[in-house]
Amino acid sequence: MTGLHSRFLATTALCLMASSVSAADLGAVDEPIKLAINEWTGQHISTHIAGRMLEAAGYKVEYVTAGYQNMWEAMAEGELHAAVEVWASNVPDTWHQLHDAGKLEDVGALGLEAREGFVYPAHVAELCPGLPAYEALKDCAALFATPETLPEGRLVDYPGEWGTPGADRSAALGLGFKAIPAGSEGALIAEIRASVERKTPLVAVFWQPHWAMSAFDLHFVALPEGTDACYADPAAGPNPDVTGDCDFLPTRVFKATWPGVKDKWPAAHEILSNLTLSTEMQQPMMGAVDVDGKDVGAVTDAWLAANEAIWRPVVEAATK
Repeated sequence: MTGLHSRFLATTALCLMASSVSAADLGAVDEPIKLAINEWTGQHISTHIAGRMLEAAGYKVEYVTAGYQNMWEAMAEGELHAAVEVWASNVPDTWHQLHDAGKLEDVGALGLEAREGFVYPAHVAELCPGLPAYEALKDCAALFATPETLPEGRLVDYPGEWGTPGADRSAALGLGFKAIPAGSEGALIAEIRASVERKTPLVAVFWQPHWAMSAFDLHFVALPEGTDACYADPAAGPNPDVTGDCDFLPTRVFKATWPGVKDKWPAAHEILSNLTLSTEMQQPMMGAVDVDGKDVGAVTDAWLAANEAIWRPVVEAATK
């Protein structure tokens, strides 16, 4: 994707910032800090940037592949030490239980301007008049049907390890769709790409920031407003018999750690707490990986090399 590299190197409007904190001890530099790697490209980018910053401070870092829905017990036990991109709209009950018990720590917002919802490529509006209103999907459900979903329409949901937000909302709203989990982020992108190339009907659960939003001209379905009341009181949404008959709640993206990080690696805790990454920075890097086929490590290393004045103060504030 031409121009991506230069654009993300030039982006500094929203950036990694250092808080006015005093330097902390490095702590156990002989023991690696284990960062969780989850199932989507943006998370890989955020995590590798954090890892390189920790290494610049003098730490050893290990990247550990971990299922997003199932990693929280391991983090509470200190087997994993940090997750750099946690989406509040999609964390399991386990996160809340362990956090409330003081076994997991929220160390602050990452800084991404995030949104989740049902999306469709622009051409689908011609096939299903009435979009973006969600009621149009009820009338057009048969248009989206496949042999595995007949007589219902097919909704491409998040990969199974991310939960079932599409299935839950479709059922609550009575859309007449059967949610089919994508095998991975890549499989979800492949579904969208195929729909755009073939001009076939598609509705899927998706999110921003993501390079595919602009690359494939994706639009959000206008679901009923997501509010706390909608998820607590059946009377708050259009279906009086259920809760959750509405859009995703506004999404906060934050960083989480094992509480022991603060004592074992004090400076690392400060670095992770003060790390932020803007949508304008992350999204082009995602495109460089997923569209241009570049290695995540190479892309993040290039960003770090070109933007040392942005991230270096975060490290120095914690260590000097």
